[in-house]
Amino acid sequence: MYYLDLTLQTAEENLACDEALLEICDQGEFPGLIRLWEPPLYFVVLGHANHLKQSVFQNRCRRLEIPILRRISGGGTVLLGPGCLNYSLILPYDYSDELNNPRQTNHFLMENIRQALLPLVPFTEILADSDLTSKNLKFSGNSQRRKKQGLLFHGTFLLNFDLNLLNQVLRIPQQKPEYRKGRTHRDFVTNLRQEPETVKNLLCRHWKASMRFGEIPRQRIQELCKTRYGKDEWNFRT
Repeated sequence: MYYLDLTLQTAEENLACDEALLEICDQGEFPGLIRLWEPPLYFVVLGHANHLKQSVFQNRCRRLEIPILRRISGGGTVLLGPGCLNYSLILPYDYSDELNNPRQTNHFLMENIRQALLPLVPFTEILADSDLTSKNLKFSGNSQRRKKQGLLFHGTFLLNFDLNLLNQVLRIPQQKPEYRKGRTHRDFVTNLRQEPETVKNLLCRHWKASMRFGEIPRQRIQELCKTRYGKDEWNFRT
C-alpha cells in the first residue's frame, strides 16, 4: 500500500485531494493508499447530506473567520483544525471481500483502525458504527464514499484540539447515537494527548503502507476547488 503525508495549503484543496485520489483509484489497478494530513487552520466540514442551518452556527463561524465547506462522504458535521490529525484510506474493492458491502466496510476498517491504535489506547471501543471511543468519550469520527471500483474511508483523530471551540460553532445534531446521552460536544469528546507522528507511524505500520505516493493530482485538485469546494452552491446547498 502507498502512504502520502500531505497537507495542502487551503481547506478546499485538502478536501479536493481526497476526491482526486479516489478518482485515481476508480480507474483501476490501484493497490491502496493512506493519506495523513493536519489542518493548520480551523474550518467546518458538513457531511454530504447535512443541512447547514441545522448543523452550524453560521454567524459565529463568520465572526470567528471559520470557513464552512462540504465533503463528498456521509456522516456528521465536524470542526477540523490544529491538533486534529486526519487520515484517508483509498482502497479498491478487491483489497478485501469485506469492502463489497457498506456496513461490512465500516466494521472491517474501523476494527483495523482500532487495532492499529491499541498500543496508545488499549481500551478503545467502536460505538455507533463509526465512532472510536475511550471510556465512552469520542476521539474519532469516520465516514465513507463509494465509487464503482473503490472507496474513500476517512476520519479524524482528536489529539490536542481546542475542544471548547466545538460548542461555539457546531449545533447539536438531530440524529444522535444512544451512547451520547444528551451530552454537549465538549462533554462528549476527548483528546488522545498524543503526538501526530506517533499515530501516523502506527497507522502506516498496521496497513503495511511502505511505498511513498508521488503522483499528486494537483491539476485535478485545482479543478475540483473551482467547480465544487470553492463554490457556495456546493458548500451551502440545502
